[in-house]
Amino acid sequence: MKANKALYLGLAILVGGCVPVISLQPLFTKDTLFFDEHLLGTWVENPSDTSSAWVFTRLGQGDADTLPDALKDSADKVYHLGLTDPEGRKGSFFACLVKLDSNVFLDIFPDVLPSGQGDPEKAELFYNAFLFVRAHTFVKVDLSGNRMSMWLTNDDKINGLLESKPSPIAYESVDDQPILTASTKDLQAFVSHYAGDDRVFADGIILERLPQ
Repeated sequence: MKANKALYLGLAILVGGCVPVISLQPLFTKDTLFFDEHLLGTWVENPSDTSSAWVFTRLGQGDADTLPDALKDSADKVYHLGLTDPEGRKGSFFACLVKLDSNVFLDIFPDVLPSGQGDPEKAELFYNAFLFVRAHTFVKVDLSGNRMSMWLTNDDKINGLLESKPSPIAYESVDDQPILTASTKDLQAFVSHYAGDDRVFADGIILERLPQ
């Protein structure tokens, strides 16, 4: 697996092994962010097997300090997302619910450096932090009570669409992986237009929330 693909390995494993498409720009703007308490909790595919889970919590004290500047005054609308896969590997992310027209999406991006440190000054490999980019991925969601349907992007399946002439959105291919480079405005238009297209939202799963 290419090194840049390892960033979202946790997400990939939980949706069947395919690597999500990443974007350099966020999907959210302040006017599209919202918070839904029903998302809080531990979500699993099979309640009898909790070895893989998506855990959404409120931000803890001090977490707002590590948010990107664009989100610092909207910290009450941001979740922490912890991922665990059946092999015990973990991921730690910020997540935002985004409402675009009649569709709801999650914008997910790393909350800490790959070293596990949130502060570059404390990272073991300090200079590596200069090359760390907080890339985003997005997931279409349908939240209904204790069940949540999710559709993740898939870099293999979206390639045909992106390579059409003209391409529907700006992107670059790095190590055979598409990276969306479009502005947030263009990204929102693209995601809204292709919300029901399985070339974009290709991999679906249904999660259940464990009793709290």
